[in-house]
Amino acid sequence: MSVAETFPFAQIDVQDATLDDIAAITAIYEWHVLHGRGSFEETPPGVQQMRERLLCVHEQGLPWLVARYGSIVVGYCYATVYRPRPAYRYTLEDSVYIDASMMGRGIGRELLGALITRCEQGPWRQMIAVIGDGEKNIGSCRLHKQFGFETAGNLRSVGFKLGDWRDTLIMQRPLNDGDWSAP
Repeated sequence: MSVAETFPFAQIDVQDATLDDIAAITAIYEWHVLHGRGSFEETPPGVQQMRERLLCVHEQGLPWLVARYGSIVVGYCYATVYRPRPAYRYTLEDSVYIDASMMGRGIGRELLGALITRCEQGPWRQMIAVIGDGEKNIGSCRLHKQFGFETAGNLRSVGFKLGDWRDTLIMQRPLNDGDWSAP
């Protein structure tokens, strides 16, 4: 029985991710690596690697959130520093992944909305979405547009995965005052 069949009417609850969520996060991401359009990784990271990624995000004081449908983790999102050089310190990149059996149910909207709200509590001024497989990744493009992201560029055929070339669509939205004032 799938998660959708088990909890067909449960509310989505968005919370901070903990180390107890790593197994579920790893399983969700594994599907996206092996079958999805968004990730350019070709080998799914294991539980330990995902644990290290979560801890790294937390060490930077950035949010990593999970969505629960009933008591089951059905999606997650997080923010990372866009690039490591100091001048990028006010720009974040978001990542959102949903359990394959739960896509199209508004979980991404709940997660991304909560992530943006959390990021606007800090000093950051821009959020970047780096969308794997560009405009073919319709769900991710639609989700980001709903939150005011605009296309900033498209990198054509920069990845080769699962037998075909993949674009990367770059979308961007301001956080807080954006570039209207100094940080």
